[in-house]
Amino acid sequence: MRVVNMLDAKTNLSKLVDAVESGNENEIVIARNGRPAAKLVPITAASADRQPLGFLNGKFPPMSLEDFNSSNDEIERLFYGDDD
Repeated sequence: MRVVNMLDAKTNLSKLVDAVESGNENEIVIARNGRPAAKLVPITAASADRQPLGFLNGKFPPMSLEDFNSSNDEIERLFYGDDD
């Protein structure tokens, strides 16, 4: 684990990112006044494998806006109860 002060990190940011990206460094800690403040780490494949938006497209039957809004009164009753 390499520790770099804030000024060096500002000056050499692209070199630090290259070092982490290439695997020469696993992580780089950026310190402010000698105290660790941030960590520069590579993005792992696990975080890149997230589900894209729309991954459930076609899994449910189509619904019109009227059908969707038709349950508003029921949902309101469930949240607020009956005003009888």
